[in-house]
Amino acid sequence: MQRVTITIDDDLVAEIDAFMETRGYANRSEAFRDLARSGLEKFSTEAAPGRECVATLSYVYDHAARQLPKRLTQDFHDHHSLAQATLHVHLDHDSCLEVTVLKGSSSEVKAFADHVIAERGVRHGHVVFMPTDSVGHTHGNPSKKHA
Repeated sequence: MQRVTITIDDDLVAEIDAFMETRGYANRSEAFRDLARSGLEKFSTEAAPGRECVATLSYVYDHAARQLPKRLTQDFHDHHSLAQATLHVHLDHDSCLEVTVLKGSSSEVKAFADHVIAERGVRHGHVVFMPTDSVGHTHGNPSKKHA
């Protein structure tokens, strides 16, 4: 591990301290490491559009919007190789929330997520990418490699 010294302005330190308190970090080093990892993951996904990734697509939509549920269902059937699982939540009389796990090339995942978010009747949408570079990384059994 290396020690790195940085200089940041007081306003940014205050924001980081508030972030730390909200998330329960014990020290700034842990917070900075997680923030750096998050930024690097975002950059690596954007920098390599064909890279394999997993993503979560979250969106709120008006279930009564003309033909929207039918169009969304057709969109997901047309991209069945990307959509791994979907959680559907009824928020109120008019609104539903769906969270879908997508897996595939980041360019295909992004194009599909953008298409869903742009559908008429989708009120809010957000996609979060996570690269799937797991070569050499293990969970639990150190002798087992995950693809």
